[in-house]
Amino acid sequence: MKKLNDAFRALYRGDNLLKMTELRYLPRWLVIVIDVLIVFFSIFLAYFFLKKLNIRVNFASYSLQKRIIIITVNILFMFVFKTYAGIIRHSTFFDFFKILLASGSTLFTLLLINYCFELSVGTSLYLYPSLFLYFFISVSIMFFFRIFTKQFFNMLMDIKGNASKIRVAVVGVGDVSVSLARAIVHNPSYPYQLAGFLTNRSDSNRALLLGHKIYNQEQIVKNQHLIKQFDAVLIIKEIMTKSDLEEWMTFALDRGLKVLKAPSLSKMRDTDLVGGIRQLQIEDLLNRKPIKIENEEVKRRHFEKNVLVTGGAGSIGSEIVRQVAQFAPSLIVVLDQAESPLYELELELLEKFPEQDFKFILADISNSYRLEKVFETYGFSMVYHAAAYKHVPIIEDNPHEAVFVNILGTKNVALLSKKYKVNRFVMVSTDKAVNPTNVMGASKRAAELFVQSLQNSEGNITKFITTRFGNVLGSNGSVIPHFRRQIEKGGPVTITHPDIIRYFMTIPEACELVLQAGTMGNGAEIYVFDMGEPVKILDLAKRMIKLSGYTPDIDIKITFVGLRPGEKLYEELLSNNTTTIPTHHDKIMISKDPYMSFEDIDLLVIQIIKAAVKRNKLEVVRILKNIVPEFISNNSEFELLDHQKSEDLISEDI
Repeated sequence: MKKLNDAFRALYRGDNLLKMTELRYLPRWLVIVIDVLIVFFSIFLAYFFLKKLNIRVNFASYSLQKRIIIITVNILFMFVFKTYAGIIRHSTFFDFFKILLASGSTLFTLLLINYCFELSVGTSLYLYPSLFLYFFISVSIMFFFRIFTKQFFNMLMDIKGNASKIRVAVVGVGDVSVSLARAIVHNPSYPYQLAGFLTNRSDSNRALLLGHKIYNQEQIVKNQHLIKQFDAVLIIKEIMTKSDLEEWMTFALDRGLKVLKAPSLSKMRDTDLVGGIRQLQIEDLLNRKPIKIENEEVKRRHFEKNVLVTGGAGSIGSEIVRQVAQFAPSLIVVLDQAESPLYELELELLEKFPEQDFKFILADISNSYRLEKVFETYGFSMVYHAAAYKHVPIIEDNPHEAVFVNILGTKNVALLSKKYKVNRFVMVSTDKAVNPTNVMGASKRAAELFVQSLQNSEGNITKFITTRFGNVLGSNGSVIPHFRRQIEKGGPVTITHPDIIRYFMTIPEACELVLQAGTMGNGAEIYVFDMGEPVKILDLAKRMIKLSGYTPDIDIKITFVGLRPGEKLYEELLSNNTTTIPTHHDKIMISKDPYMSFEDIDLLVIQIIKAAVKRNKLEVVRILKNIVPEFISNNSEFELLDHQKSEDLISEDI
């Protein structure tokens, strides 16, 4: 009652919109009063029509009593079917159905009364046409009242909410674009308002879609004021080519508009489309085609098997765990030395996969005694070795730590896989292992050589497989999260060199290919992945700044800090003296790299571990250069070892 009084008081004072929208629903007593007034009006209207048609009613002297009977019967059935109980502003077909039931029951009762009266007196109390006429009039007006109230409140809510909503222009006029626009219109609770459509076509200028205009780029370029109607453009990535995506992104950002991305239409229900709208991210602009993996073969390798993932709490390892969990293995052992990330992953996985059996083990892979107990206890069928140190500058300063984890740790896991007859051992390597210029890359190449050598070692039945790929988007320490943090702080965005380029792949995509490669081959293969086109880091930074709503070098500065120790301008997936062999999967190739015998690589690994124990940096790197002859240091203190090696070779020639 108080809300209603406030609403009417607002009408008088002029603060109409605010107070009327605060009225959540009409009180039930008011709905009953209005419905009774509708009944009165319907009776009057029915008799008015009869009078205009010059039709004489029966028992005209008892017209008041006859009307009271109609009103009483109708009110009775209103209470029986509770036509007043629904919230008018949210009326549905069910509410209309209750009105039909109440009015239909009223009509049936009045017809019955009329028939009984006719049997007893010989003349009917009401004219039969007048009862049917009353029925249709009353139902129509009650239904109209509810529809009008619903639309009135919706209009008020739209007027109130649109001021704070983002006005979006949907790109495209096809079926998918129209479906998305319709979802925005039908979801008033979301913070978006459809403001029109954008297209490159010129044949739709005068057409309307869902009551909104269609604009093309040429119109907006000629009439810049048109852009003021929009706050953002909404892009559907799945129906666009890479060039179209970049064209519309540039068009929007150059005019100060936000760029929003619709969710994947194949994965989202219509009711979730609007809620899944997100701001376009730099990852979307790489526009890599989705990877298709052969799930049946991958599932067969993991179904009801025990699986170990080392480095399981890292960005790559954790995604491998998530994907393996979908194939219902008997047990997944997640091993990592990082305590907090391991615990956080445990909480996530137990919630996400409540039926899957997990074991979370805190351990260092350089401790072979600790590892052996794990292998002895669980009897693994598949081992994914993702544990590694990967930060180039830090490892350049601490080469002995790279030996302990990347080389000794790999040796421990690989030898135990052989000893306990693991079916397949899959190592996650990096493109930095190809013609390495830093300790991290060289240590991974040494690990590759050791793993390869085990394939033909005495008594081995395990298939040893290596996978090699470039940078992964969003992984720990990767460039995109780093740039994002710098932009959020207002800059500057720091880049090592204006010409530096990198290959990029998403974490799920990389892990899908790791799982796929793990089912292929006979062992000793190094699988390299199709990384697509390389990306210039300077262009990447500029795009990220624009997507954040800033202008490069004006709002956010870009500074060049020089190559870090061990860093090179471009990464390679293949060394100079290798060839590739295609596989049945178009995204996976085999790299035919040189390899070493187990005896030779094992002897060198023992030497480098001894040097690492003594913390002799120069000796560690010198032995590493013997293991990996193509390792030429760049922008590093270890360049002197390369100079010494060159001088020694010259002396030998003389």
